[in-house]
Amino acid sequence: MKTDSLFYRIFQRWPELVLELAEIETSQASRYVFRSEEIKQTAFRIDGILAPPEDSDAPWVFVEIQFQPDDGLYRRLFAEVFLFLHRSDPPRAWRAVVLYPDQSIERIPVGYTSLLSLPEIRRVDLSALSGQDGKSLGWEILRILIAEDSQAAIQRARRLTRPEYRAQLPEAIDWPELLDFVETVMVYKLPRSSREEIQAMLGLTDIDLKQTRFYKDVLAEGRQEGRGEGRREEAVRLLKRLTQRRFGPLPPTAEAAIDGADLAALEGWLDRVVDAPSLDAILKNDEC
Repeated sequence: MKTDSLFYRIFQRWPELVLELAEIETSQASRYVFRSEEIKQTAFRIDGILAPPEDSDAPWVFVEIQFQPDDGLYRRLFAEVFLFLHRSDPPRAWRAVVLYPDQSIERIPVGYTSLLSLPEIRRVDLSALSGQDGKSLGWEILRILIAEDSQAAIQRARRLTRPEYRAQLPEAIDWPELLDFVETVMVYKLPRSSREEIQAMLGLTDIDLKQTRFYKDVLAEGRQEGRGEGRREEAVRLLKRLTQRRFGPLPPTAEAAIDGADLAALEGWLDRVVDAPSLDAILKNDEC
């Protein structure tokens, strides 16, 4: 899983985290929407925009996540932001947040130093944030993602999955969804560990996966698309997504079995995907 996709998923769920990073007051965070946007005539794409509520004067917030050195980053970023603002009506204030794993990644092109001193620009060194406490649950998830080593990540993840932490959360927080986020981040942090091993590290081996929002929503969506529209390819896509989420990259034989199955077989395998202890158990009676 790519690092930027994890950040975008976190920002979509907890927009107040972006506002915290941009040093903006968070009272209207729940009314913001995080999205990507393409400026078609120029082939520019702004990867992350936190769109403010239309009936407010709150600012646009542009987000860039940069984990590799890129000499052209700021040239593109300012071109995209200023063109977007030029086309936006009505005009409103803005912020741009650029996230780096550490300062050594940043590249500043000639002629852009003064632009980077604008009060609208926030350049964030994530390595300096790993030990800081934030106000939001999204910040706690971010701290796992940017932890300096696997043991620190495990300790922080364990804290979020303990019953006593759950007791402190507002009722509006979906507990299974939080567990899903924590597990997903840990899969990224520990790519050589299976999902079952990660669940054991976090004390989640007794969690009923059927209760997580991910499985509820994705299974329901897949069934509706696969049956209602008769689209076998949707069932293939869904089954691969779920099995890879549980067991990691699929071996070529399993890929071939799924690609070659009819819709009835695929639906039968989808019925097993949550409870089955192994990939072979899902695709049993088939060569994989």
